[in-house]
Amino acid sequence: MGWLTRGWQVFPAELRVLDWVAAVRDPVLALARGAERRHGGTWGPGVDLMPNDGQGAAFGSPNLSGAAFDAAVAATGVATLHPAQVSVTYPGYPGRDPGESDAAHRFRRSRDAAHLDGLLPEGPDRRRHLREPHAYILGIALTEADPSAAPLVVYEGSHAVVRACFRRLFAGRDPADWPGIDVTEAYQATRRQVFRLCPRREVPLAPGMAVLVHRLAIHGVAPWAEGARADPRGRAVVYFRPCFASPLDWLRRP
Repeated sequence: MGWLTRGWQVFPAELRVLDWVAAVRDPVLALARGAERRHGGTWGPGVDLMPNDGQGAAFGSPNLSGAAFDAAVAATGVATLHPAQVSVTYPGYPGRDPGESDAAHRFRRSRDAAHLDGLLPEGPDRRRHLREPHAYILGIALTEADPSAAPLVVYEGSHAVVRACFRRLFAGRDPADWPGIDVTEAYQATRRQVFRLCPRREVPLAPGMAVLVHRLAIHGVAPWAEGARADPRGRAVVYFRPCFASPLDWLRRP
């Protein structure tokens, strides 16, 4: 089954992707060393950290290419890229930040901090709205890591559950108004349904391997297992999450 059916797919390393990784790895990890860390210093979110152009090129690298990128563009029509996230996880993840609630830390440990990208928590009550209608999530691994070193987690088939929820929620409403709709309760109820219905899949990656995750899939990061090893610079994955021009495509496209 492909990524449009089960919500995720891993693509083997290809020479053209390995060439891209070789060009960007050292400079982008140097940027990550000085960037913000969270959860007791065990995770660098690196949002928009990579200074790539719209074709994915940075630090003299070739343009981004490969079977995963080709599949994403073929399904969504979105080929122009934004500055990528550089997610770097370190031994001990998830540590605990000062002020983090017991419930939030427990959710990160027991449920992988599973979430849907693009629904940004805002304000003191962390209400969620559709602010970023992503077209897809394309991750490319930069460093070596054991499979149990805080791999990506995807809840298989969750994109179908999420799509059904938001089609009901947004039915009859102008797509231009969707970002103003508070989706907090609907989202939380749907995520609980996903936990009941959808298999949890850990998705470890080696350098140059790519993972394509459906934009509507619930996903997160597993805890770093005791004794798991990785590159001294951490387990690093670059994520591209370009957005649709219209929120309508967020539900209408495959």
